Amino acid sequence: MQQYTKFKGPPPERQSGGWMYWVLALAGLAVLGWIWWQSGRNAETSPATQLPTTNKLSRIISTATNRPPAAQRDTNMIVRPKLAPPAPTNLAAAASSSISPPLSLRTNSAPTARPNAPASPRDSPSVLSLFETQLALARLAISPGVLDGLNGAQTRAAVMAFQRAEKLPITGTLDDAARTRLGPSEATLLAYTITSSDLARLQAVSTTWLGKSQQTALDFESLLELVAEKGHAHPNFIRRLNPDVDWSKPAPGTVVQIPNVAYPRPHAKAAKIKIQLSAKTLQAFDADGNLLAHFPCSIAQRVEKRPVGELHVAVAAPNPNYTFDPEVFPESTEARELGRKLILPPGPNNPVGTAWIGLDRPGYGIHGTPSPEQVGRTESHGCFRLANWDAEYLLKLVSVGTPVIVEP
Repeated sequence: MQQYTKFKGPPPERQSGGWMYWVLALAGLAVLGWIWWQSGRNAETSPATQLPTTNKLSRIISTATNRPPAAQRDTNMIVRPKLAPPAPTNLAAAASSSISPPLSLRTNSAPTARPNAPASPRDSPSVLSLFETQLALARLAISPGVLDGLNGAQTRAAVMAFQRAEKLPITGTLDDAARTRLGPSEATLLAYTITSSDLARLQAVSTTWLGKSQQTALDFESLLELVAEKGHAHPNFIRRLNPDVDWSKPAPGTVVQIPNVAYPRPHAKAAKIKIQLSAKTLQAFDADGNLLAHFPCSIAQRVEKRPVGELHVAVAAPNPNYTFDPEVFPESTEARELGRKLILPPGPNNPVGTAWIGLDRPGYGIHGTPSPEQVGRTESHGCFRLANWDAEYLLKLVSVGTPVIVEP
């Protein structure tokens, strides 16, 4: 009794049972710890257990930023900042590179020659993004001028016209809002096969007014000129898309790459044409004020030849001939010596191109040009000059009597 009182604890047999309980508890904890440690090692080495964790993290990040997971995001945007990759050997390679271009480069058919290599691989990223932006705008009949992959005033004016039409902030740069609204593109390049008919129509154009009047047509002088016009493109850009083509010795069956561009089918007639002299632009609007078309244009060199105010369409003629009047070209020695009018045959190299829209002021009109790459950069003798493809499209929008508002 004194021993029990001395230790003030349970009897010896109860104390022994408690010790065994704690040993078993510690052993159980050790076993559980070992199992937990082994499962941790398996998780680190098993891809199957890592994948759900990664996807869950991706969803968490995407939710926090209001963006879909990377695997679901659409990368076909117009212009996207990107780091320069190793120089691609051609445009098709650029499309599949690690910094895929903003719009997928897809052709409708595979060319027989090596396709679509730019003249300088170093230029590929900027050329691709700007070209695709220009192409997306052109497909809305909002022309950035000739397609050339270069960022100039006409491209910025086209972006502004698009932003204004879409009621977006007008910045002249393709910001996120405009980029999203403009959306992805179809195939950007088209494989065009040269035909014998294409080659048969080529002919040199005389350098004199009299010589031009004696030709059967004022058609394309070279295959490069013909192909560039089909693609609404600058001849130099066509060369860059087709570096292996010998343009001096074309042959039927040659396959070349051109921009896959086509204007939309007009859904309404123009209720008004507006020409802004300072901006050198022509725009067509429907009866509700919606933009139908936006084109760069050349204006008269002399200020007194720029009619400000309201004019009206008096005549609309596709593929017109041209009446050469020496009085309109006082600077021409030949014109002064001829002293008579001449009739020049139709064709893309006719002085008024492939379309004429005469206005109700004598001598004034809206027309095409033999040099579309010069539109907006040179000045005319008094008319409003467009690229042939723009003048042809405008011809579909106007009627006799359509108002033409000329603003300073």
